[in-house]
Amino acid sequence: MISTRHAQARCRQRAISNDAIDVLWDYGAVGHRHGADIFYLNRRGKDLARRALGQRLYARLEAQLDSYLVVSGEGLLITAGRRTRRMKF
Repeated sequence: MISTRHAQARCRQRAISNDAIDVLWDYGAVGHRHGADIFYLNRRGKDLARRALGQRLYARLEAQLDSYLVVSGEGLLITAGRRTRRMKF
């Protein structure tokens, strides 16, 4: 995924690995806000990811999966953050 320098800096600051970004992108639910797509894992996405990745890899990434990605309409990763509250759309 192509990302901005801002997104790369935020991922480093918030300890969100590229593997976690891929899981959020592949299995995450999508909400729309202010013209951007927000990817996050809900319960169903976590179950799908756990089955697809296997228990060992999922356990390694689990702490990072309470995150979200903000993606532009062109598919550019704008920023990423840690979820502290429920996502409402």
